[in-house]
Amino acid sequence: MELTATRAIVAGGASGLGAACVRMLAANGASVAILDVNETAGRALAAELGPSATFFEADVSNETAVKSAIEAFRPIQIAINCAGIAPAQRTVGKEGPAPLDWFATVVRVNLIGTFNVARLAAAAMSANQPNSQGERGVIVNTASIAAFDGQIGQVAYAASKGGIVGLTLPMARDLSRLGIRVVTIAPGIFDTPLLGKMPEEVRASLGAQTPFPPRLGQPSEYAHLARHIIENTMLNGEVIRLDGAMRMAPK
Repeated sequence: MELTATRAIVAGGASGLGAACVRMLAANGASVAILDVNETAGRALAAELGPSATFFEADVSNETAVKSAIEAFRPIQIAINCAGIAPAQRTVGKEGPAPLDWFATVVRVNLIGTFNVARLAAAAMSANQPNSQGERGVIVNTASIAAFDGQIGQVAYAASKGGIVGLTLPMARDLSRLGIRVVTIAPGIFDTPLLGKMPEEVRASLGAQTPFPPRLGQPSEYAHLARHIIENTMLNGEVIRLDGAMRMAPK
């Protein structure tokens, strides 16, 4: 699918991986809807990009908010899911078992939120006229290498991201008759706002754990892969690790 003159939504698009995708899409001729709970950052990014971007305040797990944003912005051909949270906690800690609402919240935002955006975007895409290759839309989801080798304290995060890995192929199969592709990126450790709060020596140590290149991933590298997925029609139903050959240790 060509990016020029397309319309895309990016969930979690106000910062980090999502913001990099918003900038990539706008730079290549797409109109972009930024969906995020961070109104300040979302409006600032939309103002930076001008007419190419529109901000919608939306919790990805809220059906009404996401549906309203999509209805206001449609038609759409591209949906990228980057919204997510990663609070860490052991299954059993010093104060006893982990709170159930903590686990439920992570799954609600990361997994249910991804499915919510994907299903509503796919429904909107199904009304599109197919292009010359029969495509009506592309959905790019974000998992994590934690889905495969989650660390101590990542039980909720790894479970939520493992769920995204698990839904990739069946969703691609579900939507194949509509000409909608589904691909998931599983990034390693990237230089996002979450890591930006850490001391520089900690950031350098995390980057050095990557075999090559021995550094943190850049959000623009994630966006570059997202662009290739959108443009390469044969990519479908696949989970792609973007991690510099990193395999995370237990902690």
